[in-house]
Amino acid sequence: MPGDGMQLVALGGMGEVRPGDDLGALIAAAADAAAIGLTDADVVVVTQKVVSKAEGRVVDLATVQPREQAGAWAARWGRDPRQVELVLSESAEVLRWADGGLIISRTRHGFVCANAGVDLSNTGPGAGERATLLPLDPDESARGIRDRLGDLTGARPAVIVSDSFGRPWRDGITDVALGAAGIDVLADLRGTADADGRELHATVVAVADELASAAELAAGKSSGRPVVVIRGYPFAVPAGEDPGARPLVMARERDLFP
Repeated sequence: MPGDGMQLVALGGMGEVRPGDDLGALIAAAADAAAIGLTDADVVVVTQKVVSKAEGRVVDLATVQPREQAGAWAARWGRDPRQVELVLSESAEVLRWADGGLIISRTRHGFVCANAGVDLSNTGPGAGERATLLPLDPDESARGIRDRLGDLTGARPAVIVSDSFGRPWRDGITDVALGAAGIDVLADLRGTADADGRELHATVVAVADELASAAELAAGKSSGRPVVVIRGYPFAVPAGEDPGARPLVMARERDLFP
C-alpha cells in the first residue's frame, strides 16, 4: 500500500524513563505538548530502550556473577564478563561465538541478534554500570501502550516497539519491529499484479520493520526522542486475534541458514 503524504513527528520532552513509569501516559502527554491529537489511523513507534526501562528490564552490573564460560570469553576479547553473562542468560541458543567477542544468539522470543539484545548504551543514571534487556513480551508491551493511549486519549493508534538490528551480508544497522499491536506487520502481495501486469508470487513486505526504520530516521539516534508518530500510512488492521509482531519471525524450518 502506498504511503503518499506520510508525516512523521518525533516526540520529545519525555525525560528519563524509569522503572515503573506509565509509558502510555508519558506518550500521551508528549503528543499533547506537540499539539498532535492522536487518531486510530496513526502508528506510534516506541523504541525498545524506553519500553525496557519502564518495565524494569534494567540490570545493575554489580549484581551479576559471571559463570566460568562468560569470564573466559570476556578475557579473550577484552569484554566485560558481566555483560557476557547477561547475554548467555538471555539467549535460548548461541548460534555463533564471533571474532571480536560478539555473540550471535537466538532469544526466547525467537529473534536472532547480536548479544541477545543486551545493551550498555543509553541506560540512564549510572551509565556504563547498567544494562538493558529486551522486554519479556514486546507484543504485550505494545498492546499495553495501545490500550493505555485509548484510555487517556480516546484513540487507539497502532503501536510498534522498535529496536536496531544488524543484517546478514549488509553493513550497518536498521530498526525493526520487536512488538506490535493494531497493525498487520506483513503485507502479502502474492497474487496481485506488478506494474507490468505480471502476477507476484513471492513478495511479502515487512511493513512494521519499514515503519520502524522510517521512525528511526525521523527521530535520530540518541536524540532523546524515543517516540515517533507516523501519520498518513494506510496500514491494515488484523482481522480477528491480533498476532502482534510474531509473523515477522521466520519459522526455523524455513531458515535457509540454520
